[in-house]
Amino acid sequence: MMDLQTAWFLLIGVLLVGYAILDGFDLGVGVLHIFARNETERRLGLTSIEPVWDGNEVWLLTGGGAMFAAFPAVYATVFSGYYLAFMLLLAALIFRAVSMEFRVQVDSAAWRRFWDVAFWLGSVVPALLYGVALGNVLRGLPIDAQGNLHIAFLDLLNPYSLLVGVLSLVLFVMHGAIFLAARTEGDFSRRMTRWATGAWAGFVLLYVAATAMSLFEAPHLFQHVKQNPLFWAALVLLLAAMAAVPIFLRAGRLVSAFLASAAIIGSMMALVGVSLYPTMVPSSLDLANYSLTIYNASSTPRTLAWMLGVALVGMPLVLIYTAYVYKIFIGKIRPDEETHY
Repeated sequence: MMDLQTAWFLLIGVLLVGYAILDGFDLGVGVLHIFARNETERRLGLTSIEPVWDGNEVWLLTGGGAMFAAFPAVYATVFSGYYLAFMLLLAALIFRAVSMEFRVQVDSAAWRRFWDVAFWLGSVVPALLYGVALGNVLRGLPIDAQGNLHIAFLDLLNPYSLLVGVLSLVLFVMHGAIFLAARTEGDFSRRMTRWATGAWAGFVLLYVAATAMSLFEAPHLFQHVKQNPLFWAALVLLLAAMAAVPIFLRAGRLVSAFLASAAIIGSMMALVGVSLYPTMVPSSLDLANYSLTIYNASSTPRTLAWMLGVALVGMPLVLIYTAYVYKIFIGKIRPDEETHY
């Protein structure tokens, strides 16, 4: 029978997967924003995410809140060690949100250009930092016997974590390009399809490089996975989704390509979870004794049980609401439509 700690490990994983899939295409659209050829294309990009982008970010807040409640030691340790990185991430997300509203407040090309660059940076920085943060966790952080983490910001920018950061950036660009291609028509949709194809090729190369580098930088991830059927199931899903994306793009089946792209993100996150479990944050100082696991970093069983009861009621409602919003607002957008932007 699944214990409470494992249940919360899975639940937080679901929240992070949901965020990566939903806000991932938002971030990809933001990265592509700077490459738009004219104001019409920029408006198409912004309009495509207008109804859903802020709701997508709620998944990140919920995941962080769940981490704080279920595994407070992990929350405290990681957030203290990543403090400067998280402040940079927060500033980027704020500028990203503000720029979407401010760019239309003054009828000036220079004004819009400034906020377009802010929106682009506010998308690039999070897409990169998420991967950097994950890469450092996979590699292991210098956690001591007291659970303290002392690490400088520049130490987070090691070659392995930067590689994972670039991987996440390219993955979100692919995801966002497919989303834009599916939501638009004509030349812009075809150009986004080409962007998606190119980003897919870059992602495959980066993924192979990151996997190879993981064998040397994070060998502990491969110690117990060979006998785990969940690992192989996630790997098969990942490989199938990776193969499906270019096939669907060439066939013009853009919705299917988007679902395959989402499956890539979900299966990659599943591989991370299976490889780490039951560890949440490996210690590079003493993997066996100093690492934070779902057992030595969790809240009390009573706390986990009460929260799980609330989550079992709340999560289905969130999923239903999210599905309803996408059903209402998602559809083709056209240049001649009157929009906020």
